[in-house]
Amino acid sequence: MPVYNRTVAAITLRAALGRKRALLFAVPPLILIGVSALLRLSHPADPAWPARILGDFGFSVVLPLTALIIGTSVLGAEIEDGTIVQLLATPVPRRTIILTKFVIATAATMVFAAVPELVAGLIATGGATRLAVGLFVGALAGAVIYNALFVCLSVATTRALALGLFYVLLWEGVLANFVGGARILSAGHYALALANAVARDPALKPGVNLTTSVVMGAIVTVLALAVAVRKLASFSLRGDAA
Repeated sequence: MPVYNRTVAAITLRAALGRKRALLFAVPPLILIGVSALLRLSHPADPAWPARILGDFGFSVVLPLTALIIGTSVLGAEIEDGTIVQLLATPVPRRTIILTKFVIATAATMVFAAVPELVAGLIATGGATRLAVGLFVGALAGAVIYNALFVCLSVATTRALALGLFYVLLWEGVLANFVGGARILSAGHYALALANAVARDPALKPGVNLTTSVVMGAIVTVLALAVAVRKLASFSLRGDAA
């Protein structure tokens, strides 16, 4: 059974990048790059701020917000406006639909969040340092995990954007950074652990070790996609969940 459909991918790209919300994709990354450039000019001799700013702000705010906007739009918008009926009426398997949407969302998040994280790292550290590369690697992994969660959320509820924003701001932004036990279930800290495995910068302060991040990240990703496939399979051709 195919796990990727080019027609579905093309439709998803046109829909996601053609909507007005696509303009929002670039806002958080531009802020991150702008802040990095300003701090580079004002604090060129401070070695600590790049890891703190790009790690905390980049992985707790920019990356998840970008993934949220993209991940909830690649399928959620079709469910909201009813065009999902046309897609479900085709012989394309539900698993293929979910995985194709997930691939497109992940790739777009990598372009709009992971690449800017790398650019900001290059600016902040003055070149292709271990920190800049590590942040890029971590952001790539974070894009995968976050999009699995948000694609799943978009199938599970019509309020995916609101619930996802609540999750990003409360869980990833507050609890995961200030409550030690919450970090075991934080996609942002999984990504930070992978970034730190390359960067080896104590200022990144991942809340979990590398093994935990790899294992939990894989479990969360696979589980979220499995739930998404199951939820989509329960839709009738009228677009209602069974």
